[in-house]
Amino acid sequence: MMRLLHCISAVMALSVCGNASAQRMERIPFGDFESWTVREIKESAILGGETKTIYALAPNDTIRKNEVFSYDNTIWSSSNAYAVVMGITKTSCSASPAEGPDGLCAKLESCYVTVKVAGLINIKIFAGGSLYWGKILEPIRGISEPYSFIDWGIPFTRHPKALVLDYRSIVPNTGKIAKGNRTYDGYDPEEIILILQSRKEDEDGNIHVKRVGTAALHIDRTSDGWVKDLRIPLIYGDASKDSSFEDYMDLRDIYYARNSAGKNVPIPEEGWAEPGTVPTHAILSITSGCQNGLAGAVGNILYIDNLRLEYE
Repeated sequence: MMRLLHCISAVMALSVCGNASAQRMERIPFGDFESWTVREIKESAILGGETKTIYALAPNDTIRKNEVFSYDNTIWSSSNAYAVVMGITKTSCSASPAEGPDGLCAKLESCYVTVKVAGLINIKIFAGGSLYWGKILEPIRGISEPYSFIDWGIPFTRHPKALVLDYRSIVPNTGKIAKGNRTYDGYDPEEIILILQSRKEDEDGNIHVKRVGTAALHIDRTSDGWVKDLRIPLIYGDASKDSSFEDYMDLRDIYYARNSAGKNVPIPEEGWAEPGTVPTHAILSITSGCQNGLAGAVGNILYIDNLRLEYE
């Protein structure tokens, strides 16, 4: 834990200031996307026994073992999955490094993952691309509630003014949502959301949550190349009363977190915190679609680079 806190402090201390009246920008750890850990995982023989590559946003390294990932040196997890379901090892990779305008960036893609069993059964599973603050609890043992396998968020006690980043989007807008082997009519924009929360655990291990701050954006069209220095301001207190409020900024009941006993429990947001409340945790989630981990619009691609937080 101390190594991780040192990593966060060292990177976020690198600020960029213009003149005395300029806002101060602090880099988010690994937010330049130049460092990735390569994980080589051998799938089960019944699936072909191939060694597949997935990526973690973490210090440059290569791991050639079927082992759970250590989060000692990163605050990031992703939609990339190392799963062992009924004794069968399977991977998927929908978040990866890509070439950007000034080095590497992150590529988040909504796509199908094909599962072939002994060359006889061919199943298509939808996989959305995402990067988020938190930990995926590997190996994944099922797919019924994908968010329940994630310990969402990191400790965070500050009050940034905005999230700032560069992005490029591809949004085909076919009007179709994929789920398993089926499709239905639907709308699936890409999503960037930063949530600041105040969490308190009771004597029974339940975690009570109030929303402190909200910065959110849906991207519903293909961009004209790279959009530089996109600024998403944080709204403190009751965001539903702000003139810029959209439904996707509302309180959420989809997240989980580990309590003091080590159990991953639901953490539904119970209300809006008063302005000035000091947050205890933050969730930053960037996704190629906003349905959930098992449904979305195939073909959405979101490229992200140069993540920063703006402060006074």
